Parts: sequence; C-alpha cells; structure tokens
Amino acid sequence: MNEESVGSPNLVSTDENFASLFEETLLSSQKLEGTVIEGTVIAIENDAAVIDVGLKAEGRVPLKEFSVPGEAAKINVGDKVEVFLDRMENRNGEAALSREKARREESWVQLEQAFGDSKQVDGTIFGRVKGGYTVDLGGAVAFLPQSQVDVRPVRDIGPLMGNKQPFQILKMDRRRGNIVVSRRAVMEESRAEARAELLSSLKEGQILDGVVKNITDYGAFVDLGEVDGLLHVTDIAWRRINHPSEAVNIGQAVKVQVIRFNIETERISLGMKQLEEDPWDGVALKYPIREKFTGRVTNITDYGAFVEIEPGVEGLVHVSEMSWTKKNIHPGKIVSTSEQVEVMVLDVDSEKRRISLGLKQCETNPWEAVGDLCPVGAEIEGEIKNITEFGLFVGMPGNIDGLIHMTDLTWDKPGEEAAAGYKKGDKITAKVLEIDVKKERVSLGVKQLTEDPFAGAARALKKGEVITCMVSALLETGIEVKINDGMIGQIRSNDLARDRRDQRVDRFSVGEKVDAKITQIDQASRKFRLSIKALEIEEEKRAVAEYGSPSSGASLGEILGAAISEKEEAAQKSDVDDDSEDGLADGSGDGGSDTDQE
Repeated sequence: MNEESVGSPNLVSTDENFASLFEETLLSSQKLEGTVIEGTVIAIENDAAVIDVGLKAEGRVPLKEFSVPGEAAKINVGDKVEVFLDRMENRNGEAALSREKARREESWVQLEQAFGDSKQVDGTIFGRVKGGYTVDLGGAVAFLPQSQVDVRPVRDIGPLMGNKQPFQILKMDRRRGNIVVSRRAVMEESRAEARAELLSSLKEGQILDGVVKNITDYGAFVDLGEVDGLLHVTDIAWRRINHPSEAVNIGQAVKVQVIRFNIETERISLGMKQLEEDPWDGVALKYPIREKFTGRVTNITDYGAFVEIEPGVEGLVHVSEMSWTKKNIHPGKIVSTSEQVEVMVLDVDSEKRRISLGLKQCETNPWEAVGDLCPVGAEIEGEIKNITEFGLFVGMPGNIDGLIHMTDLTWDKPGEEAAAGYKKGDKITAKVLEIDVKKERVSLGVKQLTEDPFAGAARALKKGEVITCMVSALLETGIEVKINDGMIGQIRSNDLARDRRDQRVDRFSVGEKVDAKITQIDQASRKFRLSIKALEIEEEKRAVAEYGSPSSGASLGEILGAAISEKEEAAQKSDVDDDSEDGLADGSGDGGSDTDQE
C-alpha cells in the first residue's frame, strides 16, 4: 500500500460504509435476540437438528424439543421451523436456538386469548408432581391439581396419561410462567348439558341401565350417565338385605327402574326389585293357616325372630310363639341366624304384607299332659331354675317350670327370709297346688307338705280362753307375745290393763310371762288377739259375784284383798271351819276399811 492510497478519499468512504453496514447488521441481529424467527433444517446430526436462521452461524436444537410428550420427533431436512433465538453466538460460535421456547411463546399467545375468551384448550398430561400433574399445552407447561382431575376421586391416573384432552384454564401468570388448568371443569360442563338432557326425558317407571359407583349403609348410588340415582337398600330385592353389599358391588352394571323423580331437587329414586315379580302376590293361597313350612331365620330381635319361607316372603315368630315352656327368654337363646326351622302359619295379612308364624306349634304341647304327670296334690322333686322377688321357679317333668310363691315356702317366716335359705341349682321337694293349662301355670308349695301349726293351735285354743304367754316384743301399739308352739299373739295398748294409767308398754319387759284372755283368732294374719284388760274385768265380775255386790259398798280392792287372804289362810290352816271362814269374811271387810284408812 502506497502513501497515495492511504490518503485516498475513496478508500476512506469505503471503510466508513463498511463500518456503517456492520453496525447496522449488528444492531439488527441484536434486535432478533429474544424473538421467534424462522429457520430451515439443513442437517440432522445425532440427537440434534442443525438449523440455518439466515445469520452468520447456524444453530443446533435437540430433537426432543420437536416431539410431543410420549411420541417420537417428526422432523426432516428441509423443513421450515420456528425457533427462539436466545443469543447470536454461544461459546461454540453457533446461534443459541430453542424450539421449546418458540413453541412456548406461540402457546402463551394462544393461551392468553383462550383464557380471555373462557375457551377450552387441548393438552396432554405427561408427568406427576407434588399435589397434581403437569400438562403440555402445545409447548407451555401447566399445573393440574389433583382435585381438578375428575368430578370424583381418581385412583389410577394411568389411562389419562399421554392422551390429548380438553382443559379449562383457571388462572395464568406470564411473568411467572404459571398456568393452572382443570379437567374437572370441562367434565362438569359436559355433565351439566348431558344431565339437563337426561332429566328432561326422565319419567317414573322408566327402565335405565347404570353402573354402581358407591355403596353406603342405606343404599347404593348408581351412575345413569352424567346423573346419579339412589338405589335404597329396601328396593334392591324383595328378600331381606341387611347391607347393599350383599347384592351389588361397585362397578357392577345394573338395570334399574325410576321409582320417584323430583325435577326441582334432581333427586332420583331407583329400584331393582320392581323389575321382578312380587312374591307376595297370592301369598294367602300359597301359605294357608295351620300349615307347616320350613324356613330360614334371617333376623333376631328382642320381640321375636323373622323367618324367610321363600325369597322375599318373611314372617314373624313372636317370642310368645317360640316355646311352650321357655318364658321370658331372649329369642336368640332359642334360635340362631341362618338356622333352618319348621314353623306353622298362624295368620296372613296380604295388604300389610305380614305373616304370623309359630315355632312351638310344631312341637307337642307339654301342658296338655302336665295333669297326668303331676296331678294336684302330688309331691314332686325338682331343681330350682330361677329365684325372683316373688318366688322360686322349679323344674318339673315335661320340661315345665312350676312356681313356689314366697308365701308358700314356710308357715312361720316372711317370704324373703324363707327364700334366703335357697339358691339356684338346689334340689327341692314341693306339692302341686294348682294347674292352669290355659294360662300355662303350675303353682307349687313347700309349707303345704306339713300341717299348718296355726290351724292346730287354733283348734286347741278357743276364743275366751285364758292362757299364760311370754312377752316377745314391745311395740308402739302394744306388746307381742308368744303362745304355745311359737304362735304369735298381740295385746294392744288399750288391752294392757283395766286402769288407763296402767295401759303402758313400758310396764312390761321381753321374756316376762303374763296371763291374758283370747279375744280373737285371726286366720288371715295368723295371729291371736289377747287382752289383759278383759281378764281383769272378768275376774272382777267373778269376785263381785262371789264375795259381794256392787251395792254393798265394798270396793274391788277390799273384795280381792279378802279373797287373797282367805286363800292364804286356807293353805296354812287345813282345819278351818265354817265359823272361821265367816269370821274371815267379816274380817276382810274390816281389813279393807283399815286399809282404806291407812
């Protein structure tokens, strides 16, 4: 290069143009960074595609960025593709390109428009993350929460993976790159349309096909296609079903009939048994009264047992019709669930769909022979089966229980006290007192095995007789005394003495002997009524009659005093003559006067 060329104006102009063009090209290239541009696939090397985007260098894009999740990449040499230009030149001197970012940019534009118009978008579930799943929306990755997968919980997501399906965008934030979608919203919308169409065509009596989707204690929910109906446990079958799972299973296809339909609440009641013949039709002819049949015990309650004599036809065996002899016992101790039993038809009510059955009627009634086995007056020996507050139940021949009432245990003790000497399982001898076949009762007695001591005492003692007894108890109303053979007598307060001042209970003590007159023999209370007062009045009358008169002026004390003195002197002097006795009588009067003076 010469000096002339260095200073040439033309050369300077060329350099300036080149610099200007270079700067313009550089600025233009810088503006393309961060944008989507079109390129041409010029080669496929290993796992990357070489793309010419019209710049000074080509770029490489991994083949996986050209594939849809779950599918192989579909790209060939010569294909025109859009890519995202990150940088004009990376450290390898190549353009930094990305097909994934290009697709994302394209998708965001379309997704924002769909979100604004509330339109559905297509996507593919391709991964699982915490709380949900990832969805490819044509390049943009969205989050699908677990609760938004379906209208009901989904146990297995496998069949949904890799399949393109519609989604509804719930929210999106381009700055943060967040998109949340819902598959459930799409399904609910389609279900709402299908439901409205189905509900508009539903009518009672209509027969539909469905699938059992859920089972509860009271029934099964059947999916009728975008709407559910309840199949109540009582409408599954004519026979008794304790739980719906005994007849149907989740996922089972069933044919049902619409029983009731409320369009306002959208509640649909379904039935399966209505599609079968009602077994209660003509039941009175099939099961005449007094005929015997074999059935299966299906349920046991406190008041009896239900027996199925054919599928869908059950009768009740009331507890009173279960056994001739076992009374006041729970039905579960006589029969068990699923047991085969023979029963007799007692009554049929077709309108109320009720059949009364009897179990004991299929056995011989032991009460019809009880009079021959154990006639009234016979003595029997049996085991005490039970002890109650009113008596003892004793086992008898023929598996019959007889009752010994508390009052029939002993003659001389209260029932509770007498029963305390017995316990369940003891052997006891009793007498048959009464048999009531109609009421199925046998009355027994223990005290009747011996003679009533009161009756014997009552025969030996008579009303008006004076006896010596012993004070056994002091009462508020008088005193209680024991007579011969331990019989109980009572002397009331007003019968304790003739003089009111002496009618006091505290005058007496337990164990003291007293003389009294029998005034009453009470068979009901088994007690004797006695009176000391009546005895004193009788003695007074006898003394007055023998030793004086009420008009003689002599007092009772004078008369009785003279009589006592006479008896004492008679004991001491065996040779007392009539004159002495007259003198004693005269002296008694004087003695009585002296006593009065003293």
